[in-house]
Amino acid sequence: MPHPLGTQPSKIIAVHLNYPCRAGERGRVPDQPSYFLKPPSSLSGSGDPLVRPRGCELMSFEGEIALVIGRRAQRVAPERGWDHVAWVTAANDAGAYDLRHADRGSNLRSKGADGFTPLGPRLLDAAGLDPAALRLRTWVNGELVQDADTSTLLFPFGDLIADLSRLVTLEPGDVILTGTPAGASVVSPGDTVEVEVSGQDGRTGGRLANTVTESAHTLAAWGAMPRADAALRADAWGPGRADEPGPALDARLADRLRALATATLSSQLRRRGLHHMTIDGVRPTDPGATLVGTAHTLRYLPLREDLFKRFGNGMNAQKRAVEELRPGQVLVMDARRDTTAGTIGDILALRAQVRGAAGIVTDGGLRDSAAVAALGLPTYHAAEHPAVLGRRHVPWDTGVPIACGGALVQPGDILVGDADGVVVVPPDLAEELAADCAEQESQERFIAEQVRAGEPIQGLYPLGPTWRAAYERWREARP
Repeated sequence: MPHPLGTQPSKIIAVHLNYPCRAGERGRVPDQPSYFLKPPSSLSGSGDPLVRPRGCELMSFEGEIALVIGRRAQRVAPERGWDHVAWVTAANDAGAYDLRHADRGSNLRSKGADGFTPLGPRLLDAAGLDPAALRLRTWVNGELVQDADTSTLLFPFGDLIADLSRLVTLEPGDVILTGTPAGASVVSPGDTVEVEVSGQDGRTGGRLANTVTESAHTLAAWGAMPRADAALRADAWGPGRADEPGPALDARLADRLRALATATLSSQLRRRGLHHMTIDGVRPTDPGATLVGTAHTLRYLPLREDLFKRFGNGMNAQKRAVEELRPGQVLVMDARRDTTAGTIGDILALRAQVRGAAGIVTDGGLRDSAAVAALGLPTYHAAEHPAVLGRRHVPWDTGVPIACGGALVQPGDILVGDADGVVVVPPDLAEELAADCAEQESQERFIAEQVRAGEPIQGLYPLGPTWRAAYERWREARP
């Protein structure tokens, strides 16, 4: 569907911050509105794809109300500003945060790409609409993530038009994107974003719907290339933050750790003075499975109803944590050992598995436990519980150090789990621990053979000097 304007406007002007809830997310409230330009070539319509450039990970959506100028505006007073608006429609001020570093504040690359300003699907006649009583809603994959009205805008629409028209002549067909409320975040290929604007009388322009796709073309390397770090991820995702991934766990080291018992790892960690490296009180859905991966963390705080409305709904930290997972990572959740509500269920566990997660660990409750067990994804939990997380928890932030089952877990720590439980392994000790644990387990296999043959444990367990030579001969006879 083409965009509903029919022709290209001379300019598209976007407002940075205008909703108090969004200003609260950003941690600043501006005294005056600020703006940036988007090229007319960024326009698209409902049903058109939002194409994420190759190499980018932080494709953002921002549901907005778009004003379409109907009469030329030059040096207009605030009380007359709305008179120059002919139509209102839904817009998505899309962007790729990964390219923002190259823009030096212009937003040209990050927000000006072809198709990054979908409008529509229909225009609402501004006549009869109360500009202070419009409602804006945004959905991602059918889930409501933004819901706000225009009654408390920092800068009412008439003020915006008056401010701009002091220096910039607004021509018929020009578009003003009036800011996004709280809840704007990141979407991935396959996600569908819908935006709707409705008036006080129930009139609506319909849902503007666009699905994110991956570009079929590699971005040419003769300009600025995508770049992201922890701070940028935090900015793009919104409240909470996406952790910057550390180096992937070496496959050879992962195999060595997988062959070890957590009991042996715990013993070797204690020898190094590390006595609090077990995640206590959790059990596996499948005692025969093993878990090895690097930690991606999620923190829950106690329920507070007013904050759950802000942090618990929509694309909250729980869902973001799942969408942030990378192959080989373990989703580790700090639920304060409160098992009286679920912290994850079968749908999000399935999504974690599809994203390549190595497993899930929570010191809280597990919903849909039979269905999660059937997935075959190594999952450790403190108890089963049918209630949703909103009974006890607010999903607060991701990618931060947490306490899980009494253990401090940092993003990037290595987790190893078996039927006995889960052990946290500092990455800088992993190679050394793997070697020492393998030696310890070799000795214990030798000792077990001797005990099975009737030998007493005196001097044998632990291996003493009397048995050392026999052990060396035994080891040399084996691969």
